Amino acid sequence: MKKLTLIAALASALSTAPVMSANFITIGTGGQTGVYYQVGLAVCKLINAGKDKHNIECKAPSTGGSVDNINSIKAGQIQFGVAQSDVQYQAAKGEGQFETAGADADLRAVFSLHPEPFTVVARSEANINTFDDLKGKRVNIGNAGSGQRSTMERVMEAKGWKMADLGLAGDLKSAEQSQALCDNQYDAIIFTVGHPNGSITEATTSCDTKLIPVTGAEIDKLVADNTYYTKATIPGKMYKGTDADTETFGVGATLVTSAKVSDDEVYQLTKAVFDDFEKFKKLHPAFANLKEADMTKNMLSAPLHPGAEKYYKEKGWM
Repeated sequence: MKKLTLIAALASALSTAPVMSANFITIGTGGQTGVYYQVGLAVCKLINAGKDKHNIECKAPSTGGSVDNINSIKAGQIQFGVAQSDVQYQAAKGEGQFETAGADADLRAVFSLHPEPFTVVARSEANINTFDDLKGKRVNIGNAGSGQRSTMERVMEAKGWKMADLGLAGDLKSAEQSQALCDNQYDAIIFTVGHPNGSITEATTSCDTKLIPVTGAEIDKLVADNTYYTKATIPGKMYKGTDADTETFGVGATLVTSAKVSDDEVYQLTKAVFDDFEKFKKLHPAFANLKEADMTKNMLSAPLHPGAEKYYKEKGWM
C-alpha cells in the first residue's frame, strides 16, 4: 500500500513539474534559391543541434532579402537577418533608402559571410555584351526590399542612369527571375549573390545565356569610394555558356541583429557556428573558403553585438 502511495505521489510531482519552454529565434534570409536561405538553414541546423544545452530553437523563413530583414529586425519581428554589406552600411548610417528613417542606432553586426558578386545574366540572343548594353533592354532588377535591387540602383546612380533608361525594370523576386528570363519575358536579370547559385544554374541550363562583366571607370570609382564594395571574379566554366572568368564587383553577406536581442542569444548563435566551424563550411559550397579571422571584422559597418564580442574575446580573436 505504501509503495503504491509513493508511486502515485511521484507521478503527481512529475506531472506538475514546470517544463522549460524554449526561446525561439528567427533568422531572416532571402529567396529559396539564393544562398541567404541556405545561410539561415545552416545556422539554425547548428543551433538546433545544441538546443538541449542552451534551450534555444531557431527557424529561418524565406524573406524579401537584405532591406526587408533589417527593417523586420528594427520592428522586432525577427531577431537576426542576413544582409548585404552595403545595405548594412546604409542602414547603420541612415543613407540611401534608409535616409528618411535615419540611422538605425540599434543595428548590430554578428559576423560576415561569403563574398557576393554583382551578377548579370543575359539571354545570348539579346545582343548584350557589356553592362552598358542593358540600356533599352528588359531587365529584372529585383523586388523592393532586396539587396540585388539596392545594388543595381547604386550602379545606375553611378552611371547617371534613370529607370526610364531601361526598356523594362522588372521587380520579380530572385526565385522567379530565372524562369522569366528563359520564357523571354526579360533580356537580362540581376543578382547580387554567392556562387555557385541555384537560380543562376537554373537560368544557364534552361536556356542559352551568358554572364556579363560589370567593369569600367564608374565601377572603379564606386569600389574606391565605398569600403563595403570590392572587386570580384566569377570563375569561368562555373555556369554553362560562360567559359571565361567574369570580372565584376561585389559585396559581402553579413549576419546582423539588434542591440535589443539578448547577449546570451547572440553568444549562443555565434558559438554554435564557430564551435563547429568545419561542419558549417561544408553546408554550402559558398562557405568553403570562409576564415574565422575575416568574419569577425570584414564588411561590418554596424557595431559588434556584445554577445558576439564576448565569444570572439574568449577565443582570443579580439
